[in-house]
Amino acid sequence: MPPLGATDLSARDRQLRVAHLDADAFYVAIELLRHPELRGKPVVVAGSGPRAVVTTASYEARRHGVGSALPAARARRLCPDAVFLPPDFRAYREVSARLMRLVRSHVEKVEVVGLDEAYLDLEGLYSPRAAMRRLVVEIERSLRLTCSVGVGPNKLVAKVASDADKPAGFVVLTREQACARFASSPPAIVPGIGPKTAARLAALELRTLAALAAAPQELLIAHFGPNMGRELARRARFEHDGEVGSPRKVASESRERTFDTDLRDPQHMREALARMASELCHSLAAHRRIGRTIGIKVRLDDFTTVTRAHTVPEPTCDPALVSEVALRLLSQYAPARPVRLLGVRVAGLSAADASSHDAEPARGARDSTGTGGRARQLGLPV
Repeated sequence: MPPLGATDLSARDRQLRVAHLDADAFYVAIELLRHPELRGKPVVVAGSGPRAVVTTASYEARRHGVGSALPAARARRLCPDAVFLPPDFRAYREVSARLMRLVRSHVEKVEVVGLDEAYLDLEGLYSPRAAMRRLVVEIERSLRLTCSVGVGPNKLVAKVASDADKPAGFVVLTREQACARFASSPPAIVPGIGPKTAARLAALELRTLAALAAAPQELLIAHFGPNMGRELARRARFEHDGEVGSPRKVASESRERTFDTDLRDPQHMREALARMASELCHSLAAHRRIGRTIGIKVRLDDFTTVTRAHTVPEPTCDPALVSEVALRLLSQYAPARPVRLLGVRVAGLSAADASSHDAEPARGARDSTGTGGRARQLGLPV
């Protein structure tokens, strides 16, 4: 199939510069490819144990009020007939890599913002909406995944549009159309307006986007400060000038886990920390990020929280290296009490060069729970 590019913009589609593509119920969709007998049933991907939370849920389960981050125990009460499956992040990353390769084979400039979603720069395409429809068909044919797509003049409109008609939605809006369509919607549907900000707006009787857009600037500045006040008004009008490929700079990324039963065995702690380091590094590699400062977080059974960090000579996202440093930091601290939570963090992030080997997860590396020569090279005591 030829690339989607063309040299001229049609007058009809001149305003349509950005698309947001979001794979529908991504983790569940992958599980259904492996378990087709579950199609049409409520399916929930979640960990096990009393502290587990829902990773994602099928649309059948969502009708019962089950959604991401909901405690798994509550999800079982809301939807007792649901089938619960453990997450398989290795499989999800593999499918995500295939999805993004397919997207990049059709559109030159892509900003990946998660395993299952991305912004696409549509400038220079003769018919952006036709181009996106062809891409959606190709994804379904090649990967058997459905996607929801929003197309608009900027990233803000595209993102809200892609959320408007899930699953398998395809919504095309100008900025003015977005303002009209979502006038009565709560401000929280707009990226950048979280629950706390929405609650503060509600206290000012600004409960819809139309009300927020019409609010006196002096009122917003008085309550939120000049920068945030003006930005809230702009977002309510769907004004946004961020380019595809210029995401907000992320200073660090981390993974942490609260255990169902407090850990007492140092080997269990090491194994858990190594698994989190591997998952974190695969995420960094997927977003082509590397960092120099590797840290751990340890929360004891009495809720005492301790952090330790070490800076390595060169930026990396090598899971063997990150695991080794994290495990060495854990060994140095040697928790004297049972451990409730462990976490690993990579900070000082920067974009990885396309040719950098550290932008790819290590293959064939030795067991990352081991320690040894690399720690000595980094100046860590052994």
